[in-house]
Amino acid sequence: MNCNLCPRRCNAPRRDGKNGVCGVGEAAMVCRAAPHFGEEPCISGTRGSGAVFFAGCNLRCVFCQNHDISRGAAGEPVSVARLRDIFLALRDQSVHNLNLVTPTHFSDVIAAALDGLDLGIPVVWNSSGYESVETLRRLEGLVQVYMPDFKYADAALSARYSAAPDYPKTALAAISEMYRQTGPFVLDADGMLRRGLLIRHLILPGAPENTLRVIDAVEDHFPAEHILFSLMCQYTPMPGLEAFPELQRRVSAAEYERCASYLEFSDICHGYTQSPESATDEMIPAFDGTGVK
Repeated sequence: MNCNLCPRRCNAPRRDGKNGVCGVGEAAMVCRAAPHFGEEPCISGTRGSGAVFFAGCNLRCVFCQNHDISRGAAGEPVSVARLRDIFLALRDQSVHNLNLVTPTHFSDVIAAALDGLDLGIPVVWNSSGYESVETLRRLEGLVQVYMPDFKYADAALSARYSAAPDYPKTALAAISEMYRQTGPFVLDADGMLRRGLLIRHLILPGAPENTLRVIDAVEDHFPAEHILFSLMCQYTPMPGLEAFPELQRRVSAAEYERCASYLEFSDICHGYTQSPESATDEMIPAFDGTGVK
């Protein structure tokens, strides 16, 4: 059967080694599996999040900070059995959770690896938010924490930067399904997220209105006391943006203050903000096969 796991529905014969829009074939490609400390405090904690970075991406934003792996030209192919071993090895390093980074295009493989696996720690689905509701339903009971981006409320921006004009409505439907599965967020005694929904949004330079509309959409569609929201200001210009001059700078202090102030006066009451000083590449890990080879 050809692949229609994500909203692209590109129908690629990935089983035959033909790459889809995501840039990869059927076998899970893993670039790194190690404790990671660059997430929100309720995910990274003191012992780190057990992050498994997958190669390829079905959204392929032009500004991606993980562009070295998101284009698909990286990673080690692993079987379902090997993926299970990787998950267990991370668990045994006393991480707070299993953090699956950019997993959408390997949903079936990951579901097979998680099926019947008792990790004893939450599984975190760390995605772009550009998901098929049908695919997400296959993950019910296997994933305890959903951590999607909500990148765009502006369809023109999502078309320009991600070739996905349907992103706003598609992501909102996907995140609604995630919330249906998890319900209100639950923190343990140490403040670590055990279950629930953490929505992330990255402020883009020159696009504060997009951020304000994202905040509006979250406020309108989800009970404020039931979800976490992370407003990120870590945008860092990456190579290859010559065709997008507006993206060749960081977010200004004025843009950040406008967005942070709007969030403060919204009904959204739980979550995190970042200051403009966070806009560096220091937290981008080395995608060198650690924990995979």
